[in-house]
Amino acid sequence: MASEQRLHEAEERAGRKGTNGAAAVPLASSVRQSAEQRWGWATPLPAPPIAPDVQAVVRKRLGFGAEWVEDPVALDGVDLPPPRLDPPTSLAHLFSSAAPDRAAHTYGQAYRDLVRALRGEFDNAPDLVARPRSEADVEAIVQWCAHKRAALIPWGGGTSVVGGVEPRGCEQFPAVVALDLEKLVGLLDLDERSRAACLAAGTPGPLVEDLLRPHGLTLRFFPQSFERSTVGGWIATRAAGHFATFEQHIDDHVEAIAAVTPSGRWESRRLPASGAGPSPDRLLLGSEGTLGVITHAWVRVRPRPRFRARASVTFPSLASAADAARQLVQAELAPANLRVVDGEEAFVTGALAERRALCVLGFESAVEPQERPLARALELLQDAGGEVASAGEAAGEAEGAWRAAFVGAPSLRDVLVRLGVICETFESAVTWDRFDTFVTAVVETTAAAVRALCGTGLVTVRLTHLYRDGCAPYFTVLAPARKGAELRQWDEIKAAAMRAVVDAGGTVTHHHAVGRDHLPGYRQQRPAPFAQALRAAKRAVDPHGIMNPGALL
Repeated sequence: MASEQRLHEAEERAGRKGTNGAAAVPLASSVRQSAEQRWGWATPLPAPPIAPDVQAVVRKRLGFGAEWVEDPVALDGVDLPPPRLDPPTSLAHLFSSAAPDRAAHTYGQAYRDLVRALRGEFDNAPDLVARPRSEADVEAIVQWCAHKRAALIPWGGGTSVVGGVEPRGCEQFPAVVALDLEKLVGLLDLDERSRAACLAAGTPGPLVEDLLRPHGLTLRFFPQSFERSTVGGWIATRAAGHFATFEQHIDDHVEAIAAVTPSGRWESRRLPASGAGPSPDRLLLGSEGTLGVITHAWVRVRPRPRFRARASVTFPSLASAADAARQLVQAELAPANLRVVDGEEAFVTGALAERRALCVLGFESAVEPQERPLARALELLQDAGGEVASAGEAAGEAEGAWRAAFVGAPSLRDVLVRLGVICETFESAVTWDRFDTFVTAVVETTAAAVRALCGTGLVTVRLTHLYRDGCAPYFTVLAPARKGAELRQWDEIKAAAMRAVVDAGGTVTHHHAVGRDHLPGYRQQRPAPFAQALRAAKRAVDPHGIMNPGALL
């Protein structure tokens, strides 16, 4: 019944006028469903047992783990103190104070989030969860929170891995409200001539594509969190999608943004480009809910691809594969997909049966290309020392194995954490002239911390996005946990890794945002006058500092 009601509300919204006066586009599929109780990325509660053969595979593949199996605590059994604030009568129907709901909105998807939720530790749970049904509801809730001086944390898909949605740093506020945008979904308007779509901020990735597909269009934005992350979340965190060589970040797709701040509405004009001063959109991009609540956005869309060509190429080392990928990007061949995976990760994920670096690439287009860019790319990669493992349809095996590991990584991590494995990632970006020394320094420092704190473990590297002037190295840490000491182990490993990243000249994040976890490194990275300007901007639109306090600033 609840799902039918949400669908009815979405259909009503779809029938309203669009933001430019045209009729809104009807929804083409069911709206996002409220999640059933779960732990981690996809583990239902109560959690199913982990089969002995799975435990054996983990021990064999990693050389550690599966010393114990831990089942997550059911949210129904969570005991939380009563809310410190009651919603106003006029808005009460939009709020929930149920303990399971509050617990489910306490954490994102970072390793330390999973460990605490596993054991039912919800000390920072919000007092209330609000679910607005319209932008007018958002305005009313924001204004009420501002009046009550209650902290307000916007919530999209809850996929933050940097403490972006945890009510940490909110201790001075009389209450905390999590603002879940799950009911603000849909394709609100479509300008096919300009190839732009207006999407509600709570619309998750799969629904975005479902709504655009009947029109032969796609946003073509596929972060690893695609299944659950939302349009508003992508914008608020400056997320990066699956395009590896152009239009990587959501920045490249945004045409205009609308948001609600404690000081009023913030809505930019639809334009293909503008030189009129600093961009209002750029200030909201990456603002992480600290300035206001993003309610909808116009984004650039494209025809769905019809022609694809792909290949996989192996190299003796990550360094040789990365240098070949650099040459390919600087030759401006611009493959849609280009991933470089070191030998350890290629082996652990099952993409290769041997420890060789793997380069996976693919080209795509909406019209049949007159030239064959894949052939030219393979020629270049071979000249750089690569060996073609497969091309064309035959490339599917290695690429499919790697892609399955990529897409399935969040679900796999649920299993690994329950089996006592520290499993976490961090990423950066660095210019090509510093790439070799950067990767070496970060891997060696992180691996030394892993050995010191865990005795053994793995630190692997892949390049997720490539630019003419640099790339985004993405690191994965796998190590045996000590039950009860996992958070201290990971915090010390992460601190060592972040110091190495900053000291070697990289950014503390390429696409995972700052949140609360990356604040120490971000403070070193940003210029002091910029930090002052950002604080001043926040004071101007959020004078009482209620918007996601503790994040970014």
